[in-house]
Amino acid sequence: MISAHEVSFGYDGSFALSGVGLVAETGSTVGLIGPNGSGKSTLLRVIYRALRPRTGTVLIDGTPVSDLRGRQLAARLAVVTQENHVQTPLTVTDMVMLGRAPWAGPVRGYSQADHQVAAAALHRVGARELAERAFATLSGGERQRVLIARALAQQADHLLLDEPTNHLDIHYQHELLSLLAELAATTVIVLHDLNLAARYCDRIVLLDSGRVVAAGAVDDVLTPRILEPVYGVRVQRCSAFGATQLLFGPSDRDDARSDESPGEDSSAPVDHANATAGQQVS
Repeated sequence: MISAHEVSFGYDGSFALSGVGLVAETGSTVGLIGPNGSGKSTLLRVIYRALRPRTGTVLIDGTPVSDLRGRQLAARLAVVTQENHVQTPLTVTDMVMLGRAPWAGPVRGYSQADHQVAAAALHRVGARELAERAFATLSGGERQRVLIARALAQQADHLLLDEPTNHLDIHYQHELLSLLAELAATTVIVLHDLNLAARYCDRIVLLDSGRVVAAGAVDDVLTPRILEPVYGVRVQRCSAFGATQLLFGPSDRDDARSDESPGEDSSAPVDHANATAGQQVS
C-alpha cells in the first residue's frame, strides 16, 4: 500500500501541493489526473523522496518512505520518470540492468540470474530486439518501453510512473497499460489521457491547483459534473469496448466566441459528433 497524508510542498514561497492525500491499496492501480500544473508530477516526486514535503507523511506499507534506505527502498519502490531526452552511452541492455543494480554487490557484479531478469523485462514490454542498440539512438516510444523494462527488472512491489504513455502510439499505450494492470504491484500512474485512466485504473485522484478535487472509483470521479469545471470543456460520458469512455468538446463560452467571430461562414455543415469525439484533454 502507498499512502500520503496531508502532503504540502512549495516552490519559491508558493504551494504546489496543499494538504494532499492519496491511498493506493495493495495490488491496485491509481491514476493521477489533472490539468497541466495541477501538481501530479510534484506529488509523485514527493512519494519517491525526490522532494521533501513541507508537511505531511508518505508511507509504503505503513513505513515512512523517509525511513527506507538503499535496498529497502529499492525492494519496495520502482520509478519511471520523464527522462526520454537523457543522453547516455549505455546500450539498452545496460540501461535495463540498472534495475538490478540494488541487488548486485560491489564485488560479484551482475549474476546470470540478473541478466535473465533483465531479458525477461525487455521481452514483456516488446523490446527484446532492441537489446544491443544504443539507448541514445532510440525513438521516444522505444526509450519509454526500455525505461519501463528497467523498472520491471527491479522487481519492486510498488511502481510509480509519470506519464509513461508519452511518445507511445495507440497500440503500445494499451499494451503497456494492460501489462501494468496485470502486475501484482501497487501502482500510481500519472496520465493525461482520461480514457486510458478510465480503462486501466482502479481508482482516480483528480488534482487541480495543488489540491485534491475528487478521489474514488472511476465512475464516481470521471463525470461531467466533476471534470467540466476543472478542465473548462464540455464532457459526455458513454460506454465502449467494455469501459467508460469520455467525449470532449469546447465550452459554451468557446461556442459563443465562435458564433460572434466576424466573417465566419456559418453555411458550411459541421459534423459535431466527429468534432467532439476528436477532442482530447491534455
